[in-house]
Amino acid sequence: MPRRVSLPAADDLFRPSGAPEQGDARERGTAARQLATVAPVEEAPAAEPVKRPSGRVRHDEKMTVYVTADELLDLEHARLSLRRSQGIAVDRGRLVRVAIAMALADLEANGEDSVLVQRLTGD
Repeated sequence: MPRRVSLPAADDLFRPSGAPEQGDARERGTAARQLATVAPVEEAPAAEPVKRPSGRVRHDEKMTVYVTADELLDLEHARLSLRRSQGIAVDRGRLVRVAIAMALADLEANGEDSVLVQRLTGD
């Protein structure tokens, strides 16, 4: 008897990626685990809103950034260094999102004196 491989149907491949309203227990459990892993953001004072990196959530927007080979090696070195010395396992995307959040927070707090403005103007 020949073995046939069962492939997913088109509906399974192109279903919405949000939390499943219906489905088997495995899908509901996965969605519950995903919702449980999102840490609540602490409330900041109303006067100064604090922007935090998004962390491990589904990202709906995409941005492509081109880097040199040396910049990519530096980024990978930083990622591995964080893992080795701090025990923080982080992917490159999350590392970049945290760096962007830090740069934007510094720009908002310090304006013209921010590190971002200094690097972009060559001062």
